Amino acid sequence: MPIIQSVERALKIMDLFDEHTTELKITEISEKMDLHKSTVHSLLKTLQEYSYINQNPENGKYRLGLKLAERGNLVISNMDISKVARNYLLALSEKTGQTVHLGILDGNEGVYIDKVEGKQSIIRYSRIGRRLPLHSTAIGKALLAYQTPAEIQRLLKEYPYQHQTTSTITNEALFRREIENIQQQGYAIDDQENEQGVRCAAVPIFNGKGQVLAAISISTLISRVSDQELEVFIDLLKTACQELSELMKYGYEV
Repeated sequence: MPIIQSVERALKIMDLFDEHTTELKITEISEKMDLHKSTVHSLLKTLQEYSYINQNPENGKYRLGLKLAERGNLVISNMDISKVARNYLLALSEKTGQTVHLGILDGNEGVYIDKVEGKQSIIRYSRIGRRLPLHSTAIGKALLAYQTPAEIQRLLKEYPYQHQTTSTITNEALFRREIENIQQQGYAIDDQENEQGVRCAAVPIFNGKGQVLAAISISTLISRVSDQELEVFIDLLKTACQELSELMKYGYEV
């Protein structure tokens, strides 16, 4: 099937923005896209017309528009797992005081589809819609570890082991060893592998066919949560995800 070049370019422009790059000049977009400014200008004007991009009136820079949030919320609201899991996220955050996330697998990355901010947490790097590396996040590891062997093989083929911190897993041999540990213990840990000073635990949620639907993680600061406290949090996570997996057996599907 042929790719429509103008549509592809428009999508790539929107992909330039993330939590670190919230605004860009047209010259910056032109350079990153390797396109002439006039071409980029036409694409931006079209995206603006439909509110997928808007322009900051104070500095003239471009940023993502509210239409994306509207469409994203529509997608998430139609995922049964996010509806069913919501009360569990709230309860986990209330019991632990920590920030709790719900994530799903999308391609060779995880994606946060829900989040509850913890009362005792000062972690602010995460957001709904943020994409997550599989090798350096607890939720990414949990989503990957319980896929079929063939799917794990496919996802790890030419996987980019981006170096996030000094603790990040950087090759397939180490990652496969980590996957085996996760399968044996029933949960995944990210021990400062994605963010320095941050330790997370995650547990998968299954459907009636034993397929991974999603995973829930708890994010903690090493300076505030001890090893013993984290073990208690993991037990709470396991219980919540086991209950959710039971619910998903009876009529709930993504």
